[in-house]
Amino acid sequence: MNYLHDIQSFLPGIVVAITGLTAILITAFKKSTGLVYNVSLAGLVVATILAIQSLFGEAGTSFSGMIVYGGPAAFGGVIITLGTLLSLILSREYLQSKGLESGEVYGMMLFATTGMLGLAASNDLISLFVSLETMSISLYVLAGLWYSKNYGAESALKYFLLGAFSTGFLLYGIALIYGATGHTNFMEIAAAADTSLLFLGGVGMLLVGLFFKISAVPFHMWTPDVYQGTPTTLTGYMATAGKAAAFVAFILVLSRMLSGSETGEWSHVISVVAILTMIVGNLIALAQDNVKRMLAYSSIAHAGYLMVGLAAGTAAGYSGVLYYLFAYTLMNIGAFGVIAFYERNKELDFTEIDSYAGLGYKVPAMGVMLSIFLFSLAGIPPFVGFVGKYYVFAAAVQADMVMLAIVGVLASAASVYYYLRVMVYMYFKEAHKEYSLKSPGMLFKLLLILLAVLTVYYGVEPVLPTTGLFELLTSFSYV
Repeated sequence: MNYLHDIQSFLPGIVVAITGLTAILITAFKKSTGLVYNVSLAGLVVATILAIQSLFGEAGTSFSGMIVYGGPAAFGGVIITLGTLLSLILSREYLQSKGLESGEVYGMMLFATTGMLGLAASNDLISLFVSLETMSISLYVLAGLWYSKNYGAESALKYFLLGAFSTGFLLYGIALIYGATGHTNFMEIAAAADTSLLFLGGVGMLLVGLFFKISAVPFHMWTPDVYQGTPTTLTGYMATAGKAAAFVAFILVLSRMLSGSETGEWSHVISVVAILTMIVGNLIALAQDNVKRMLAYSSIAHAGYLMVGLAAGTAAGYSGVLYYLFAYTLMNIGAFGVIAFYERNKELDFTEIDSYAGLGYKVPAMGVMLSIFLFSLAGIPPFVGFVGKYYVFAAAVQADMVMLAIVGVLASAASVYYYLRVMVYMYFKEAHKEYSLKSPGMLFKLLLILLAVLTVYYGVEPVLPTTGLFELLTSFSYV
């Protein structure tokens, strides 16, 4: 039966949605935050297992062609569910220490994840819009958890207003594309596409909406304020799972809707935006003294690196983007997790870089793990961040976009300064005052150790002459 096939093809998303509804009902009637957390954790574990299983299944479309399954959508589902699961586990201890834990928070995370999974599997402009809004509205709520503080209220307001503005562009673009082609399905649009001003204008506005979601320059203005004002573990969640969903949707739009010869010139537009994003993100990150704002501008720069793979427009480029998203999820959630551990101490503001002076010797294990994550973000071998950058830059070179790859390498080299600056403060400067750090919970500590180990392992494993994660990605069909 078709409806059984449809349900099975989007089962991870359905499991997460049902878990989210259950979490909200428990919050409403039982008022047990611990139970909500356990239910959310169990639902995400099941969804992650189902997402991993879908990697090795067949590919196709369901829900009357509105959803794709298998291939890039399947791998995107793994990244999203894994990123949410890791963020959820790290969030509980952190939110409790800040007095922000509630069942609604876990419910909003699950609803946002449902939207992300739908976004990463969209094969139709309608499903793309509905999924994007489901994700965005939930993230607006999470960004405003610190509403009692000025920067918390500011982050939510800016995110909402600018998000609504970008949604207008996206929706108007959808209307123009439909007017030009008479279709909303990606493959049907590709078959009916032409070079009329109506169609080109619609695609341009659609891309503006997607550029906003991935924090590409010049649509990045919301990112530093939102990252700074959102609770740290949730910032890591937004920066990884949310970005992964938007980039997988971008891959599906480019490979399925804009892959024809008449519409293939969009790679030049993406190349220009990628160059601006890499340069602006890194230059402004160099001047930041707030660690969360530094990571926000770093996130913008990483969006630029990812766009290099999109600009290549080849299977190797798209595979490199997917691998990079996986790598970015590991190292970025790990970095925000260590910062969240430090922030539990109320004697100092551990978002300012001065407070990291001498911190590497306070809890040596945390200092070492933060160093691993920052080295990886900088793209230094043998960490997973280096491999991810290698794949996207190599794809650009293979697509005769050598200058784009050179700009990416130079921008990545410049980023080493602000990542190493944190480590200089940690190990080569003396602390300004005496303070004590609370010991993290066992699960919190083990999860960070696991992320550090995976950051090193996947930096080495793909370059060995064995079947690795990248080989799985190259087997996907992108059309």
